Amino acid sequence: MNNGSSPRTASATEPDAGHAPQAPPSAPAGGSSSPAPSLPSARTADPLSDPRYARFVADLLGVIAYGELSGFERLSSDARFSPSLADRASLGRLAVQEFTHFEHVSAFLEDLGVTAEDSMAPFQASVDAFHERTRPGDWYESLMKAYVIDAFSGDFYRSLADSLDGRTRELIGTIDSGDGAEHLHRRLKEALSDDPRLASRLALWGRRLVGEALTQARRVASEREYLAGLLFADEADHYRQATELFSQLTRNHSRRMSALGLTA
Repeated sequence: MNNGSSPRTASATEPDAGHAPQAPPSAPAGGSSSPAPSLPSARTADPLSDPRYARFVADLLGVIAYGELSGFERLSSDARFSPSLADRASLGRLAVQEFTHFEHVSAFLEDLGVTAEDSMAPFQASVDAFHERTRPGDWYESLMKAYVIDAFSGDFYRSLADSLDGRTRELIGTIDSGDGAEHLHRRLKEALSDDPRLASRLALWGRRLVGEALTQARRVASEREYLAGLLFADEADHYRQATELFSQLTRNHSRRMSALGLTA
């Protein structure tokens, strides 16, 4: 996802990230007000032949595709501010990986009879606004943003995977199989070791990012109804399930920050 091509100069402030997740609305903006459909039976030869289920999958893949396209733009832009040529080359490789993922999702959508542009369009304004709110101040904040947001997004989409058909689940697994997170973790550890003063600033920035990411995930999920439709189709207590999901996402983030020696 794109964090903007030029760093900001204002310092980050900690968000109000402690609120419990909101229950998905009964009639989300931009989506259908009809009840979420049950997932196709495991006996169905091709679940994607169900028009309603295919629409929900297209929504999910639309926001994933825009995230990958934005990620390509973000990393390509951030590479210009790298402190070394090795860092520039590394971010360039990650940018190529993001664009490859975008192409895979686009091809899958085409097979569903939907263009990537049409699937991404409903999420463009919301995702762009998120990245505008979380514009990094320098290369190190850009690196932290890539690490936090990409890992958070991966956790979120994996949480949906068990509710998906085999083909879509395999696609998401392919997107999540890159080594970008490992590289970003290693480079952040090196930067923190070289300059311990970065720790407090990046810890605060990480808290800002995950708070915004949680808010964004709830917003995007409700806008097109796919979270309720795919993850909670067979659950009566959607609010409880959503709360557990976002609590798990927060715990995963805390573990990643601890691995960097930072306080989440």
